[in-house]
Amino acid sequence: MRVFRVHDPFHRGQLAIAALFCSLGFQYATWAARIPAIKADLGLTAAEVGVLLMAAGIGAVASFPLVPVLVQRLGSARLALLSALCLTLLLLALAAAPDYPVALLVMVADGVCVGCLNVAMNAQGTALETRHERNAMARLHATFSAGSLLAALLASGMNAVTSSVAAHFGVAAVVLVLLVALARPGLLEDEARSEERQSKSRTGWSLPSRMTLWMCCAMAFGTVTEGAMNDWSALYMREVAKASAELAPMGIAVVSGMMVVARLFADGWRSRWGDGRVVLLGSAVAAAGLVFALVSGGVAAALIGFACVGLGCAAVTPCVYVAAAKQGSQALALVAAMGTTGLLAGPPLIGFVANSSSLVWGLAVVAAAAAVVSLCSTQIRWTSVSGMKV
Repeated sequence: MRVFRVHDPFHRGQLAIAALFCSLGFQYATWAARIPAIKADLGLTAAEVGVLLMAAGIGAVASFPLVPVLVQRLGSARLALLSALCLTLLLLALAAAPDYPVALLVMVADGVCVGCLNVAMNAQGTALETRHERNAMARLHATFSAGSLLAALLASGMNAVTSSVAAHFGVAAVVLVLLVALARPGLLEDEARSEERQSKSRTGWSLPSRMTLWMCCAMAFGTVTEGAMNDWSALYMREVAKASAELAPMGIAVVSGMMVVARLFADGWRSRWGDGRVVLLGSAVAAAGLVFALVSGGVAAALIGFACVGLGCAAVTPCVYVAAAKQGSQALALVAAMGTTGLLAGPPLIGFVANSSSLVWGLAVVAAAAAVVSLCSTQIRWTSVSGMKV
Protein backbone atom coordinates (compact mmCIF):
# COMPACT_ATOMS: atom_id res chain seq x y z
CA MET A 1 0.00 0.00 0.00
CA ARG A 2 1.31 3.44 -0.88
CA VAL A 3 0.62 4.77 2.63
CA PHE A 4 3.41 2.50 3.94
CA ARG A 5 5.91 4.47 1.83
CA VAL A 6 5.73 7.46 4.16
CA HIS A 7 9.38 8.35 4.61
CA ASP A 8 9.18 10.43 7.80
CA PRO A 9 9.53 7.93 10.67
CA PHE A 10 7.46 10.04 13.05
CA HIS A 11 4.48 10.24 10.71
CA ARG A 12 4.83 6.57 9.81
CA GLY A 13 4.71 5.59 13.49
CA GLN A 14 1.91 8.05 14.20
CA LEU A 15 -0.21 6.57 11.41
CA ALA A 16 0.36 3.02 12.64
CA ILE A 17 -0.45 3.79 16.28
CA ALA A 18 -3.48 5.87 15.26
CA ALA A 19 -4.79 2.78 13.47
CA LEU A 20 -4.63 0.89 16.78
CA PHE A 21 -6.52 3.61 18.64
CA CYS A 22 -9.09 3.75 15.85
CA SER A 23 -9.53 -0.04 15.93
CA LEU A 24 -10.24 -0.06 19.67
CA GLY A 25 -12.84 2.70 19.39
CA PHE A 26 -14.36 0.99 16.35
CA GLN A 27 -14.59 -2.44 17.98
CA TYR A 28 -16.09 -1.10 21.21
CA ALA A 29 -18.70 1.06 19.50
CA THR A 30 -19.61 -1.74 17.06
CA TRP A 31 -20.86 -4.17 19.69
CA ALA A 32 -22.24 -1.38 21.87
CA ALA A 33 -24.39 -0.18 18.95
CA ARG A 34 -26.00 -3.62 18.65
CA ILE A 35 -26.83 -4.14 22.33
CA PRO A 36 -30.61 -3.89 21.63
CA ALA A 37 -30.35 -6.58 18.94
CA ILE A 38 -28.18 -8.82 21.16
CA LYS A 39 -30.69 -8.34 23.98
CA ALA A 40 -33.52 -9.43 21.71
CA ASP A 41 -31.64 -12.37 20.15
CA LEU A 42 -30.65 -13.84 23.53
CA GLY A 43 -33.89 -12.88 25.29
CA LEU A 44 -32.14 -10.89 28.00
CA THR A 45 -33.65 -8.72 30.70
CA ALA A 46 -32.39 -5.21 31.39
CA ALA A 47 -30.55 -6.51 34.46
CA GLU A 48 -28.83 -9.21 32.38
CA VAL A 49 -27.73 -6.61 29.85
CA GLY A 50 -26.22 -4.61 32.73
CA VAL A 51 -24.27 -7.67 33.88
CA LEU A 52 -23.13 -8.28 30.29
CA LEU A 53 -21.73 -4.75 30.12
CA MET A 54 -20.15 -5.16 33.54
CA ALA A 55 -18.43 -8.38 32.37
CA ALA A 56 -16.32 -6.43 29.88
CA GLY A 57 -15.22 -4.03 32.60
CA ILE A 58 -14.39 -6.88 34.96
CA GLY A 59 -12.24 -8.47 32.27
CA ALA A 60 -10.40 -5.20 31.69
CA VAL A 61 -9.68 -4.75 35.39
CA ALA A 62 -8.66 -8.41 35.75
CA SER A 63 -6.09 -7.96 32.96
CA PHE A 64 -3.90 -5.78 35.21
CA PRO A 65 -1.61 -8.56 36.57
CA LEU A 66 -1.31 -10.14 33.10
CA VAL A 67 -0.47 -7.08 30.99
CA PRO A 68 2.99 -6.16 32.41
CA VAL A 69 4.14 -9.76 31.94
CA LEU A 70 2.92 -9.83 28.34
CA VAL A 71 4.51 -6.45 27.57
CA GLN A 72 7.85 -7.70 28.90
CA ARG A 73 7.67 -10.99 26.99
CA LEU A 74 6.14 -9.85 23.70
CA GLY A 75 6.79 -6.12 23.53
CA SER A 76 4.08 -3.51 23.15
CA ALA A 77 3.96 -3.74 19.34
CA ARG A 78 3.37 -7.49 19.18
CA LEU A 79 0.95 -7.41 22.11
CA ALA A 80 -1.04 -4.62 20.46
CA LEU A 81 -1.37 -6.54 17.18
CA LEU A 82 -2.34 -9.81 18.90
CA SER A 83 -4.89 -8.03 21.09
CA ALA A 84 -6.44 -6.24 18.12
CA LEU A 85 -6.77 -9.51 16.20
CA CYS A 86 -8.29 -11.24 19.24
CA LEU A 87 -10.83 -8.43 19.56
CA THR A 88 -11.79 -9.03 15.93
CA LEU A 89 -12.38 -12.72 16.61
CA LEU A 90 -14.32 -11.95 19.80
CA LEU A 91 -16.63 -9.67 17.85
CA LEU A 92 -17.51 -12.62 15.60
CA ALA A 93 -17.83 -14.88 18.65
CA LEU A 94 -20.31 -12.50 20.26
CA ALA A 95 -22.45 -12.56 17.12
CA ALA A 96 -22.42 -16.37 17.20
CA ALA A 97 -22.97 -16.73 20.97
CA PRO A 98 -25.81 -19.27 21.42
CA ASP A 99 -26.80 -18.28 24.93
CA TYR A 100 -26.22 -15.84 27.78
CA PRO A 101 -23.41 -17.71 29.63
CA VAL A 102 -21.33 -17.91 26.43
CA ALA A 103 -21.94 -14.21 25.76
CA LEU A 104 -20.71 -13.42 29.28
CA LEU A 105 -17.50 -15.39 28.71
CA VAL A 106 -16.95 -13.61 25.40
CA MET A 107 -17.38 -10.22 27.07
CA VAL A 108 -14.96 -11.06 29.88
CA ALA A 109 -12.38 -12.12 27.27
CA ASP A 110 -13.14 -8.93 25.33
CA GLY A 111 -12.39 -6.88 28.45
CA VAL A 112 -9.05 -8.67 28.96
CA CYS A 113 -8.04 -7.96 25.35
CA VAL A 114 -9.17 -4.34 25.66
CA GLY A 115 -6.94 -3.99 28.74
CA CYS A 116 -3.99 -5.44 26.84
CA LEU A 117 -4.50 -3.25 23.76
CA ASN A 118 -5.11 -0.14 25.86
CA VAL A 119 -1.77 -0.48 27.64
CA ALA A 120 0.16 -1.57 24.54
CA MET A 121 -1.04 1.22 22.27
CA ASN A 122 -0.47 3.90 24.92
CA ALA A 123 3.03 2.51 25.48
CA GLN A 124 3.56 2.83 21.71
CA GLY A 125 2.28 6.41 21.78
CA THR A 126 4.63 7.31 24.62
CA ALA A 127 7.55 5.68 22.81
CA LEU A 128 6.72 7.73 19.71
CA GLU A 129 6.77 10.98 21.68
CA THR A 130 9.98 10.09 23.50
CA ARG A 131 11.86 8.88 20.45
CA HIS A 132 11.02 11.86 18.26
CA GLU A 133 10.58 14.50 21.00
CA ARG A 134 7.22 15.50 19.53
CA ASN A 135 3.81 15.51 21.20
CA ALA A 136 1.22 13.24 19.61
CA MET A 137 -0.77 11.45 22.33
CA ALA A 138 -3.82 13.72 22.36
CA ARG A 139 -4.34 13.37 18.62
CA LEU A 140 -3.94 9.62 18.95
CA HIS A 141 -6.72 9.59 21.53
CA ALA A 142 -8.84 11.64 19.14
CA THR A 143 -8.63 8.79 16.64
CA PHE A 144 -10.24 6.51 19.23
CA SER A 145 -13.28 8.80 19.08
CA ALA A 146 -13.06 8.81 15.30
CA GLY A 147 -13.18 5.02 15.34
CA SER A 148 -16.32 5.13 17.49
CA LEU A 149 -17.91 7.57 15.05
CA LEU A 150 -17.03 5.32 12.10
CA ALA A 151 -18.58 2.35 13.90
CA ALA A 152 -21.76 4.30 14.58
CA LEU A 153 -22.07 5.24 10.91
CA LEU A 154 -21.48 1.65 9.84
CA ALA A 155 -24.06 0.40 12.34
CA SER A 156 -26.61 2.85 11.00
CA GLY A 157 -25.93 1.78 7.43
CA MET A 158 -26.02 -1.93 8.21
CA ASN A 159 -29.28 -1.54 10.13
CA ALA A 160 -30.80 -0.01 7.02
CA VAL A 161 -29.74 -3.04 4.96
CA THR A 162 -30.13 -5.98 7.33
CA SER A 163 -31.06 -6.76 10.93
CA SER A 164 -28.44 -9.53 11.11
CA VAL A 165 -25.88 -8.97 13.84
CA ALA A 166 -23.62 -11.61 12.26
CA ALA A 167 -23.57 -9.79 8.92
CA HIS A 168 -22.85 -6.45 10.61
CA PHE A 169 -20.04 -7.87 12.73
CA GLY A 170 -18.61 -9.69 9.70
CA VAL A 171 -18.24 -6.40 7.82
CA ALA A 172 -16.81 -4.77 10.95
CA ALA A 173 -14.27 -7.58 11.27
CA VAL A 174 -13.00 -6.83 7.77
CA VAL A 175 -12.51 -3.17 8.75
CA LEU A 176 -10.63 -4.22 11.89
CA VAL A 177 -8.32 -6.53 9.94
CA LEU A 178 -7.53 -3.69 7.53
CA LEU A 179 -6.70 -1.40 10.46
CA VAL A 180 -4.37 -4.03 11.93
CA ALA A 181 -2.70 -4.42 8.54
CA LEU A 182 -2.26 -0.65 8.40
CA ALA A 183 -0.73 -0.59 11.89
CA ARG A 184 1.69 -3.50 11.58
CA PRO A 185 4.56 -2.04 9.47
CA GLY A 186 4.95 1.22 11.40
CA LEU A 187 4.85 0.12 15.04
CA LEU A 188 7.90 0.82 17.17
CA GLU A 189 10.27 -1.65 18.79
CA ASP A 190 10.61 -1.35 22.57
CA GLU A 191 14.14 -0.10 23.15
CA ALA A 192 14.02 -0.52 26.92
CA ARG A 193 12.16 -3.82 27.01
CA SER A 194 15.17 -6.03 27.70
CA GLU A 195 16.42 -3.77 30.49
CA GLU A 196 12.97 -3.69 32.11
CA ARG A 197 12.72 -7.48 31.89
CA GLN A 198 16.12 -7.85 33.58
CA SER A 199 15.08 -5.40 36.28
CA LYS A 200 11.86 -7.30 36.95
CA SER A 201 13.70 -10.62 37.11
CA ARG A 202 15.90 -9.19 39.85
CA THR A 203 13.32 -7.37 41.89
CA GLY A 204 10.00 -9.07 41.06
CA TRP A 205 6.73 -7.27 41.58
CA SER A 206 6.95 -4.09 43.58
CA LEU A 207 4.42 -1.88 45.28
CA PRO A 208 3.44 1.18 43.25
CA SER A 209 5.23 4.39 44.08
CA ARG A 210 3.43 7.33 45.63
CA MET A 211 3.52 9.19 42.32
CA THR A 212 1.97 6.19 40.56
CA LEU A 213 -0.84 6.24 43.11
CA TRP A 214 -1.44 9.92 42.37
CA MET A 215 -1.61 9.04 38.67
CA CYS A 216 -4.11 6.29 39.47
CA CYS A 217 -6.21 8.78 41.39
CA ALA A 218 -6.08 11.32 38.57
CA MET A 219 -7.02 8.69 35.99
CA ALA A 220 -9.85 7.24 38.06
CA PHE A 221 -11.49 10.61 38.78
CA GLY A 222 -10.84 11.80 35.23
CA THR A 223 -12.66 8.81 33.76
CA VAL A 224 -15.43 9.17 36.36
CA THR A 225 -15.98 12.64 34.90
CA GLU A 226 -15.98 11.41 31.29
CA GLY A 227 -18.18 8.37 31.90
CA ALA A 228 -20.73 10.14 34.05
CA MET A 229 -21.16 12.99 31.57
CA ASN A 230 -21.71 10.54 28.72
CA ASP A 231 -24.39 8.65 30.66
CA TRP A 232 -26.20 11.44 32.50
CA SER A 233 -25.98 14.62 30.42
CA ALA A 234 -29.01 13.84 28.25
CA LEU A 235 -31.15 13.06 31.30
CA TYR A 236 -30.04 16.28 32.97
CA MET A 237 -30.95 18.24 29.84
CA ARG A 238 -34.40 16.67 29.72
CA GLU A 239 -35.41 16.55 33.39
CA VAL A 240 -33.53 19.43 35.00
CA ALA A 241 -32.80 21.93 32.21
CA LYS A 242 -36.24 21.17 30.66
CA ALA A 243 -34.87 20.82 27.14
CA SER A 244 -37.10 19.38 24.43
CA ALA A 245 -36.78 15.73 23.46
CA GLU A 246 -35.03 16.81 20.26
CA LEU A 247 -32.53 19.03 22.09
CA ALA A 248 -31.77 16.71 25.03
CA PRO A 249 -29.18 14.57 23.15
CA MET A 250 -27.19 17.72 22.45
CA GLY A 251 -25.74 17.40 25.94
CA ILE A 252 -23.67 14.35 25.08
CA ALA A 253 -23.05 15.70 21.56
CA VAL A 254 -21.50 18.88 22.99
CA VAL A 255 -19.31 16.97 25.45
CA SER A 256 -18.11 14.43 22.89
CA GLY A 257 -17.72 16.92 20.04
CA MET A 258 -15.75 19.39 22.14
CA MET A 259 -13.54 16.59 23.43
CA VAL A 260 -12.66 15.41 19.91
CA VAL A 261 -11.91 18.94 18.70
CA ALA A 262 -9.87 19.77 21.81
CA ARG A 263 -7.80 16.60 21.43
CA LEU A 264 -6.85 17.68 17.92
CA PHE A 265 -5.32 20.86 19.39
CA ALA A 266 -4.20 19.56 22.80
CA ASP A 267 -0.75 18.45 21.68
CA GLY A 268 -0.05 22.07 20.76
CA TRP A 269 -1.14 23.12 24.24
CA ARG A 270 1.16 20.49 25.73
CA SER A 271 4.06 21.84 23.69
CA ARG A 272 3.33 25.40 24.79
CA TRP A 273 2.54 24.91 28.49
CA GLY A 274 3.60 21.37 29.42
CA ASP A 275 1.46 18.43 30.49
CA GLY A 276 1.17 19.50 34.12
CA ARG A 277 -0.38 22.87 33.39
CA VAL A 278 -2.69 21.42 30.73
CA VAL A 279 -4.11 18.86 33.18
CA LEU A 280 -4.27 21.34 36.08
CA LEU A 281 -6.02 24.10 34.12
CA GLY A 282 -8.13 21.75 32.02
CA SER A 283 -9.65 19.88 34.95
CA ALA A 284 -10.22 23.21 36.75
CA VAL A 285 -12.08 24.53 33.68
CA ALA A 286 -14.21 21.37 33.62
CA ALA A 287 -15.10 21.69 37.30
CA ALA A 288 -15.85 25.44 37.09
CA GLY A 289 -17.90 25.08 33.90
CA LEU A 290 -20.07 22.33 35.34
CA VAL A 291 -20.62 24.27 38.57
CA PHE A 292 -21.70 27.26 36.46
CA ALA A 293 -24.21 25.07 34.60
CA LEU A 294 -25.67 23.62 37.79
CA VAL A 295 -25.95 26.96 39.57
CA SER A 296 -27.33 28.91 36.60
CA GLY A 297 -29.80 26.33 35.35
CA GLY A 298 -31.38 26.32 31.91
CA VAL A 299 -30.46 24.82 28.56
CA ALA A 300 -27.93 27.45 27.45
CA ALA A 301 -25.98 27.30 30.71
CA ALA A 302 -26.00 23.49 30.57
CA LEU A 303 -24.57 23.42 27.05
CA ILE A 304 -21.87 25.95 27.98
CA GLY A 305 -20.96 23.98 31.09
CA PHE A 306 -20.90 20.66 29.24
CA ALA A 307 -18.67 22.19 26.57
CA CYS A 308 -16.26 23.22 29.34
CA VAL A 309 -16.19 19.62 30.58
CA GLY A 310 -15.34 18.29 27.13
CA LEU A 311 -12.72 20.98 26.61
CA GLY A 312 -11.12 20.57 30.03
CA CYS A 313 -11.08 16.77 30.19
CA ALA A 314 -9.81 16.20 26.65
CA ALA A 315 -6.11 16.08 27.49
CA VAL A 316 -6.30 14.56 30.98
CA THR A 317 -6.15 10.87 30.08
CA PRO A 318 -3.56 11.26 27.28
CA CYS A 319 -1.21 13.17 29.59
CA VAL A 320 -1.64 10.73 32.49
CA TYR A 321 -1.03 7.76 30.17
CA VAL A 322 2.22 9.35 28.99
CA ALA A 323 3.39 9.96 32.55
CA ALA A 324 2.47 6.42 33.63
CA ALA A 325 4.12 4.75 30.63
CA LYS A 326 7.40 6.45 31.49
CA GLN A 327 7.24 4.72 34.89
CA GLY A 328 7.15 1.27 33.26
CA SER A 329 4.61 -1.28 32.08
CA GLN A 330 3.46 -2.18 35.59
CA ALA A 331 2.57 1.45 36.40
CA LEU A 332 0.87 1.86 33.03
CA ALA A 333 -1.20 -1.29 33.52
CA LEU A 334 -2.29 -0.18 36.99
CA VAL A 335 -3.22 3.32 35.79
CA ALA A 336 -5.14 1.84 32.83
CA ALA A 337 -7.02 -0.50 35.19
CA MET A 338 -7.96 2.46 37.38
CA GLY A 339 -9.23 4.27 34.30
CA THR A 340 -11.53 1.34 33.54
CA THR A 341 -12.64 1.28 37.17
CA GLY A 342 -13.52 4.97 36.96
CA LEU A 343 -15.58 4.43 33.82
CA LEU A 344 -17.41 1.57 35.54
CA ALA A 345 -17.92 3.23 38.91
CA GLY A 346 -18.76 6.76 37.76
CA PRO A 347 -22.25 6.35 36.24
CA PRO A 348 -23.62 4.11 39.06
CA LEU A 349 -22.18 6.47 41.68
CA ILE A 350 -23.93 9.44 40.10
CA GLY A 351 -27.13 7.41 39.90
CA PHE A 352 -26.94 6.58 43.60
CA VAL A 353 -26.42 10.23 44.56
CA ALA A 354 -29.19 11.36 42.21
CA ASN A 355 -31.59 8.80 43.64
CA SER A 356 -30.78 9.88 47.18
CA SER A 357 -31.05 13.63 46.49
CA SER A 358 -31.26 14.97 42.93
CA LEU A 359 -29.46 14.82 39.61
CA VAL A 360 -28.08 18.30 40.28
CA TRP A 361 -26.21 16.95 43.28
CA GLY A 362 -25.22 13.90 41.25
CA LEU A 363 -23.51 16.10 38.67
CA ALA A 364 -22.02 18.18 41.49
CA VAL A 365 -20.10 15.01 42.37
CA VAL A 366 -18.78 15.03 38.79
CA ALA A 367 -17.58 18.60 39.25
CA ALA A 368 -15.87 17.55 42.48
CA ALA A 369 -14.19 14.65 40.64
CA ALA A 370 -12.77 17.09 38.08
CA ALA A 371 -11.48 19.26 40.94
CA VAL A 372 -9.77 16.21 42.46
CA VAL A 373 -7.96 15.63 39.15
CA SER A 374 -6.67 19.20 39.32
CA LEU A 375 -5.38 18.55 42.84
CA CYS A 376 -3.73 15.27 41.82
CA SER A 377 -1.93 16.98 38.95
CA THR A 378 0.06 19.07 41.42
CA GLN A 379 1.50 15.89 42.99
CA ILE A 380 2.66 14.24 39.76
CA ARG A 381 6.16 14.73 38.40
CA TRP A 382 5.43 15.43 34.75
CA THR A 383 8.35 14.41 32.56
CA SER A 384 6.88 16.00 29.41
CA VAL A 385 7.66 19.70 29.40
CA SER A 386 6.83 22.64 27.23
CA GLY A 387 8.89 23.22 24.13
CA MET A 388 8.39 19.83 22.44
CA LYS A 389 7.35 19.97 18.81
CA VAL A 390 3.97 18.82 17.51
